[in-house]
Amino acid sequence: MYIAMNRFKVATGSEATFEDVWRKRDSSLSQVPGFVEFHLLRGRANEEEGYTLFASHTIWRSEEDFLNWTKSENFRAAHRNAGENRTMYLGPPVFEGFNAVENV
Repeated sequence: MYIAMNRFKVATGSEATFEDVWRKRDSSLSQVPGFVEFHLLRGRANEEEGYTLFASHTIWRSEEDFLNWTKSENFRAAHRNAGENRTMYLGPPVFEGFNAVENV
């Protein structure tokens, strides 16, 4: 199992817009070989720094399946509008990938 996560710092007040963008995207993930599931996670607001932390969390059968997706037309289509609404982000997303060591 492989977990791919992107963390986003979303400017305070832009949380609903950010969530709406994710709900309306056409990811086609369910059609991608090796895809297991997706979650959009909302963390606590950091009022001092003016953002709410979000994470996109996908689970894949293997790292190879994830990497194949990143080279696919489905990936390009899912990220086609990623540059829009830049004002709602405080910096670029931060990617983290993990191979499972233990499953319970």
